[in-house]
This record gives sequence, structure tokens and C-alpha cells, in this order.
Amino acid sequence: MSPDDHISSKSSPSNASTNTHPTRSEAEQAVRTLIKWMGDDPTREGLIDTPKRVINSYAELFSGYTQDPSEILERTFEETDGYGDIVLLKDIRVESYCEHHLIPITGVAHVAYIPENRVVGISKLARTVELFSKRLQIQEKLTSQVANAINDTLKPKGVAVLIEAEHGCMTTRGVHKPGVNMVTKTLIGCFKENPDLRTEFLSLIKRPA
Repeated sequence: MSPDDHISSKSSPSNASTNTHPTRSEAEQAVRTLIKWMGDDPTREGLIDTPKRVINSYAELFSGYTQDPSEILERTFEETDGYGDIVLLKDIRVESYCEHHLIPITGVAHVAYIPENRVVGISKLARTVELFSKRLQIQEKLTSQVANAINDTLKPKGVAVLIEAEHGCMTTRGVHKPGVNMVTKTLIGCFKENPDLRTEFLSLIKRPA
């Protein structure tokens, strides 16, 4: 997606559909309005190009709206020699934005699945986390979206996703409590049904059972 394109929500079925999207010039004007509301002058030298920069930045930060997770996960490999144990990718960097305050959410995701005859390249797990992170989010929804996308596309025996993140809306405003992490998890299939697998997953990511 080029910086000149507007952000589209075509691949986000949960979003209300609209026939038209704001133009780039309308988006830049909205930034100028916010700058004026803050009490500054959007025409002064230091701010004159800020609306353009903000929209360029938003095109990158929210590029997840233009991507389909199934396209990322659909290429799989069946030559596994019968492997049927946990596949785990730990400590995937999460960078997202709270949909309530547009303030950063930062942390890590741990993603595991048990394959049913086929596996996916590990980079695709990280890209799936990134795709959903590059949308306005709450952590609970992000955790479920990642797990459901993997489950729906790969059809594994089970999926486990755990995310630990710090929310700027809690650390830099409001209650001002830095260093506080929120933990969310979604378990599907055998990870939900088998307590030994849950314990093994938590042990592998060094979380108490």
C-alpha cells in the first residue's frame, strides 16, 4: 500500500461497510483540525508537513485492514514425517493501537498449534499476528482473531495464543500505572480440552500453569 492510498477496511468484515472513503486531502485536513484543537498553528514551519507525515504513518500502522489472513496462511507443507506435536513461536513482537484512545499497545505474542498432517512456515505465524495488530484493537479481540485465523485456515488439532502487553492508555494517561502488563489467551481444540497440553504450552512460554 502506497502512502498516497487511503486506508481501506475491505478485508475487515467486522467493520461497518461504507460506499466511499475519505480522500487523502480530507484525512490531512482532519489532522490540521486536531492540531488547531490542541492549540497550535498547523501552518507554522514545524507543522506544515505534519498532516502529510501523519497520513503516511497511518497507512503503515493500519495496513492490516488491507490484508487477508487466509492468504498469508494458505501455503502449507505436508512433508512433516508424521510430526504431530506442539509447534510454538514465542515472543512475537506486538505493536498495535488501542481502539478507545488511539494510544500504543506493545508486548509479545506466543502462538502454538498442533498440526493435522500439514504445517505452515513460521514467518506466517508472525505475519498473522502483525496483520491483526495493524488494526485498531482491544487485546482480547486481537488474541481471538489470531487464534481463529490459524484454526480456520490450517484446520489443526488445536491452537493456543497468549499475548502479554502494556497499554499506553493505562500507563501514560488515566491511572498512570507503568510496568503493568495485561495477559489474554485463547485456546482451541486439544489445547482447550487437554489440561496436560495447556500446562505444557504455558511451561514452554514460562508462564505458571
